[in-house]
Amino acid sequence: MLAIFDYKAGNQTSVRRALTHLGIPNEITNDPEILNSASGIIFPGVGAAGQAMEELHSGGLDEVIKGLIWQKKPVLGICVGCQILLDYSEENDTKALEVIPGECRLFNPSWMDYEDNTIRVPHMGWNQVEMVKECELFTGIDPDADFYFVHSYFPHPDKEFIIGTTRYGIDFCSVHGRQGLWAVQFHPEKSGRPGLQMLKNFYNYCEEAANAE
Repeated sequence: MLAIFDYKAGNQTSVRRALTHLGIPNEITNDPEILNSASGIIFPGVGAAGQAMEELHSGGLDEVIKGLIWQKKPVLGICVGCQILLDYSEENDTKALEVIPGECRLFNPSWMDYEDNTIRVPHMGWNQVEMVKECELFTGIDPDADFYFVHSYFPHPDKEFIIGTTRYGIDFCSVHGRQGLWAVQFHPEKSGRPGLQMLKNFYNYCEEAANAE
């Protein structure tokens, strides 16, 4: 079973709908016992980093998710859930979870796109991911697949944690982490077949890891 971490940060329902469509057992929860018993955790989020961290702090949920990560529970961060795994976000001048070294930065609207036009902020729409490292999440996914993005800030982790990049004004990190702790800036639950395959890959990894214990 996958637990969808509930900290009132937005897109839990759409993630649950995608998992249910795939036949993957899941539950939206912030109960530490259920989170601990799940084979893996999806850490979603939409909105602002500051608000997300306030919600986490208010119920001590920041320590819950960090504790599970330190225990090597598989985790997939999505969008704001991807950003606040870092040390800091420029959005709301926010101290984040400090799990992955790095920070989240604001797109500069003076940056240029492929056609030498200034980019629009937020970055909204479909874009590709260029892999820097091999990653289990992308097994069986076409390298030219598009994923759905909607964000004004982008992750900038330490280089060793960069897994994939996307071009929008600059080549920014769109996938970061390490084995068993992954974070994606795009929304796999809104990215059609490639996104669904990614969620399935994450579930398969979690089940295999749980069975290996």
